[in-house]
Amino acid sequence: MKRIKNIAMKAQCITSYKLILTVVFSMFLSACSSTPSSEQSATDPKDPLEVINRPFWTFTWDYADKYVFKPASQGYVEYVPTDLRSGMHNMALNLNEPSTIINHLLQAKFTDAAKSTGRFVLNSTIGLFGFFDPASDFGWNRQQEEFGEVLGSYGVSDGPYLVVPALGPSSVREEVGDYVDSYYWPLAIIDFWPNILRAGILGLEARAALVDQESMVNDAIDPYEFVKNAYFQNMEFKVHDGNPPVELDQAEEENIDAYLEELEDF
Repeated sequence: MKRIKNIAMKAQCITSYKLILTVVFSMFLSACSSTPSSEQSATDPKDPLEVINRPFWTFTWDYADKYVFKPASQGYVEYVPTDLRSGMHNMALNLNEPSTIINHLLQAKFTDAAKSTGRFVLNSTIGLFGFFDPASDFGWNRQQEEFGEVLGSYGVSDGPYLVVPALGPSSVREEVGDYVDSYYWPLAIIDFWPNILRAGILGLEARAALVDQESMVNDAIDPYEFVKNAYFQNMEFKVHDGNPPVELDQAEEENIDAYLEELEDF
């Protein structure tokens, strides 16, 4: 029992690091809030830590990504056979299925939970620990669900926007969600180095998938704002399972109503 606890503690090191940063940022924000300024009040309410986030974004995108993550992902894509890449990626994602099952159940998505259960059982056996994905042949496509999305479905807001150094955009809700997800089986019992390998594979594949969007970030007038807005839109999309509610700006809606009334009078 003691050994299992030690392994679980090792497996949480990366997530704990991110959570510690979140707590530190929150403490910093609380300290600053006692002396508000007009400049602070004019900032984006979703991004009260912009003064910290922007330097972290510059470090992440202009240095860590440019000189480490992008070259690493390019080498990974170029030299690792496609079938081997696909298999390792499938194995890494297959370990998320148990947490997905629980997160579906927490939202009363029983059909999705059943499909995820079938995926995990089939892929972990016939699919050789998830290297292959025979479940997709039965129409059981992957529907990863995170605890952060569970919180969002129950009305918990994203909280302050965060840029975790070298890891990119996030939020308080996502960090809390990731921390909870990391305690689900089997992630909680995976040893330190296998967990690092798994995180590395997921990171390399995620960076490789951003190639098509890279030019959009570089061409944006303000890449920081572009990525932040894209992040919140993506979170909204995920929380509502691809069907986010349409939100109209109140002032814009009033202008439209006034214009329609003028047309009617005319």
